[in-house]
Amino acid sequence: MKDAADSSDGRDEIDASKAPLMDHLVELRTRLMYSVGALIVFFFISFYFAGPIFDFLVAPLRDVWEGQTGRRLIFTALHEKFFTEIKVAFFTAFCLAFPIIAGQVYMFVAPGLYRHERSAFIPFLVATPILFTIGAAFVYYLVLPVAWRFFAGFEQLGSADALAIELEPKVNEYLSLVMRLIFAFGLSFLLPVVITLLARAGLATPDGLRRKRRYAIVVAFVAAAILTPPDPLSQLGLAIPIIFLYEISIWCAVLVEKQKAERDRILNAEAGVED
Repeated sequence: MKDAADSSDGRDEIDASKAPLMDHLVELRTRLMYSVGALIVFFFISFYFAGPIFDFLVAPLRDVWEGQTGRRLIFTALHEKFFTEIKVAFFTAFCLAFPIIAGQVYMFVAPGLYRHERSAFIPFLVATPILFTIGAAFVYYLVLPVAWRFFAGFEQLGSADALAIELEPKVNEYLSLVMRLIFAFGLSFLLPVVITLLARAGLATPDGLRRKRRYAIVVAFVAAAILTPPDPLSQLGLAIPIIFLYEISIWCAVLVEKQKAERDRILNAEAGVED
């Protein structure tokens, strides 16, 4: 029968790619060396440009303070600015090296996958950095300006009865907050990728996702409360996109289910012809 022959061909394809344990370990070491090497190269390049990159991250706050004199960021430990630039360099290097690292992971696991599994895996490798970048751009251009303006509004002028309260952020605390927001939004925008993979694995169905919609909304607001600063604007800025992405994920699961049904129909039709 045709499907049995296809299954046999798939098993033969994987059997042909089998290798002794030592060969797998050597291959793993090679992929790790390429990944770590790419990370180190991008780290040194990013460290050279750490100052301009940090200035880019500070730009939303600088725009809030535009036209005001005497504004500044401070550091209170001798090593604080240096380690902040190291964090900036590592953060940038990981983002730049991710396509290479993901490619090395794919090259390591690809021999153990069927041909159709390899072709299905590649779109997820492409979609992951694109969706993460969209999430990072969303928080940088839309959420940060609003959030920084909200927090800066708590300053107060000095008077005879009260001291002046001025905002002077520390460089390491500012960077940590921005990185946390970028990662939170970037990872949340990967929700369609995760749910689509679960649907392909048979662990999620459109009906199940629809039934759990109310729980997903609650989880979205809880995650937003944990991952973002304690202001309603930032929390809504993360929770609403997560809910929207969850709805998109349901449609992705529907498409996966239709593809599975169509593939099963074709296999059954071919099996009927062979019979």
